[in-house]
Amino acid sequence: MSTAEEIEDAIRALPDKEREKLIQDLPSLLPELNAEAAWSRIIRDPRPRPALTALGDAIEAQLKAKPEALPEIRDSDFDRPS
Repeated sequence: MSTAEEIEDAIRALPDKEREKLIQDLPSLLPELNAEAAWSRIIRDPRPRPALTALGDAIEAQLKAKPEALPEIRDSDFDRPS
């Protein structure tokens, strides 16, 4: 059994209260779980990404040509159906 499997088994054996605490602590133990930090690194990365730039330019051109294709989001769009 690998160390990772042992850790997984130990986590599964934790009482609910301890699992909740672990959930809170995991981002500090595993910084790669912090999605905000990961996106921040991606955004700040200075390397060019021509394919992504081309895709963004194409989407922008489509929206300029036909803005109604992507209507503005309204608050009511986030209302839950009753």
